[in-house]
Amino acid sequence: MNTLRRAAHVTLTVAAIAVATACSAGGTTTPAASVTGAAGTATQAPATQAPDAKAAAALAPRAASQTARKTGKPKLGIADITPMGEKVERVGVGFPIIVTFDRAVRDRAAAEAVLQVQAEKPVEGAWRWVSDRKVVYRTKTYWKPHQKVLFSARLSQIPGNEAAKDVSRRFAVGTANVSVVDTKRHVMKVRRDGKLAKTIPISAGRGGLPRGGVDVYLTTTGVHLAMGKKRVETMTSSWLGVTDPKDPLYYKLEIPWAVRISDSGEYVHQSAGDYQFLGKSNQSHGCVRATPAGAKWFYGISQRGDVIQVTGTKRKLDWRNGWSYWQLTWNQWKRGSALPAGSASAAASPSPSASPSADEDALQG
Repeated sequence: MNTLRRAAHVTLTVAAIAVATACSAGGTTTPAASVTGAAGTATQAPATQAPDAKAAAALAPRAASQTARKTGKPKLGIADITPMGEKVERVGVGFPIIVTFDRAVRDRAAAEAVLQVQAEKPVEGAWRWVSDRKVVYRTKTYWKPHQKVLFSARLSQIPGNEAAKDVSRRFAVGTANVSVVDTKRHVMKVRRDGKLAKTIPISAGRGGLPRGGVDVYLTTTGVHLAMGKKRVETMTSSWLGVTDPKDPLYYKLEIPWAVRISDSGEYVHQSAGDYQFLGKSNQSHGCVRATPAGAKWFYGISQRGDVIQVTGTKRKLDWRNGWSYWQLTWNQWKRGSALPAGSASAAASPSPSASPSADEDALQG
């Protein structure tokens, strides 16, 4: 089912995917001692004699550099960070950090080198460039739940970019929600922090509509991430090019409890009737249909970055489809870094007193 209005948080296009899924809905900088004292209060530098000509010449480049930092224009900034910060949302254990720069990045290695990720419960991670403006951080294994993760971008340390503002954002990782959708047994099992919380009867994509060599009515098999949710989502057949209500393939439905899991329009949502098929057969256009009670419960616990693994279909999930980055092996993922092999950043434990910069709230993903 294809939505008429795509959710604003979707940040990745799926250029390599020829057809849509049928269920589519249209570290800190140390201050100079002469400026700030140990307690953070302003101090006064001691009086000195006027420098001689030689000393003045030696100080000139430093003064010029400081002036450039204050008056020059940054060559590179950040337009968006996804997901949002700890004050706005909690995220799932599969969540990526998606950084979109305000222009094409000419020196990817220099830009990547100033990006840092620190976690209270560290796991190895690495950056991968997905376009000339966008870089994504993914961990080797899922994040550990119930912790804070701090992202920092020290843009002023990039040569020639000294006038840029450093930015940071702290994320709050919530409960580890990991769901497995078994399309052959028609059931979804949801585990929370490793314990089975609920088993929900479902109906997945029925198949039978090939387009360009792909059966678009099949749910894609692979590791999806929750990308967002809507209390009610409008789903139509316009993604098929079907807009005539008289066409047998036409539909326009208001679907409750919709959790998006791909860019091509797959959702976990309440079944629009046909409850007799739930737990027994696959009848959807590609989405995962659930019982009213099950869909409402799943919607209530869902966080962006939650893991939803679909099994049992012949249609494979493309890693570029939404936030499906876990489709790549760890070695495949690391090859997308601009830094030399072995220098990819690992998430390290921050100081308890570390805090996001004042620029955090200006960049809401």
